[in-house]
Amino acid sequence: MTDILIIGGGPAGLTAAIYAARAGHSVTVCERETLGGQITQSHQVDNYPGLPKISGMELGDAFCSQAMDAGAEIAFASVESLIQNPDGTFTAQTDDGQKDAKAVIFAGGARPRSMGIDNEEALIGKGISYCALCDGAFFKGKDVVVVGGGNTAFTDALFLAKICNHVTIVHRRDSFRAEQASVALAQTAPNITLLTPYSPASLSADNTLNAITVKNVNTGEEKTIPANAVFVAFGRQPECALIAELADFDEQGYAASGENCSTKTPGLFVAGDCRSKEVRQLTTATADGTIAATAACEYLERL
Repeated sequence: MTDILIIGGGPAGLTAAIYAARAGHSVTVCERETLGGQITQSHQVDNYPGLPKISGMELGDAFCSQAMDAGAEIAFASVESLIQNPDGTFTAQTDDGQKDAKAVIFAGGARPRSMGIDNEEALIGKGISYCALCDGAFFKGKDVVVVGGGNTAFTDALFLAKICNHVTIVHRRDSFRAEQASVALAQTAPNITLLTPYSPASLSADNTLNAITVKNVNTGEEKTIPANAVFVAFGRQPECALIAELADFDEQGYAASGENCSTKTPGLFVAGDCRSKEVRQLTTATADGTIAATAACEYLERL
């Protein structure tokens, strides 16, 4: 039995592993895909303090190496179920066998909702982005497109309009779900165009993105918009199904927790993008990992 099982090997999970292992606890990190999480898809990361112009892959590798050097065990396994036993310990069933732990830090993350068109995944980091705050600065003075019609899309568009040459908001409906105040600001901004009712149809690229073709959902008419970047702003889907019976959730499905990342289940902590909070950034993920690990260590000391 390990002291702390960490589910998710992104920035939050690996930071938690570093802190928990350095505190002298046995730690196992279960990751089903890529160690380092979604940040590894970023061509360049400029907003992590002290490490400007580092690639996402390099940063993810550094997180992993530091966790392993601290003594954490890495298991490439998909966790299929998680229960708390009558004695308060936890059992996780994975595709690589059973893992038992005295405490669990869940760092399952949240997946961005995609456009679902050809070449979208291949162009991530080469013009396709799911985070304007993270990547907008790379396209200063360029023409960009934001796809979406909710608050996220308009927040992104208004932010990008301050640094980009022109922003086109593409939405599949004639009306917007965003707050009217944000819509009004976008409508009066000199470098923002609202294009409705259109949906993404295809992407054009020569190594990096250079245009997006959109289709009118009513007439089928297509338009090609030259663009150096497309920011997909459909929102995110938290990956919390594994702890559905062990935690409470907000209206969007993110796990509710206390300031110390604790849940309603003693010994279960949540960290990173799966947690209900205002800002989801690389730095807030690592902060969550620190807090959750510290709280988990204090929980073990009380057993």
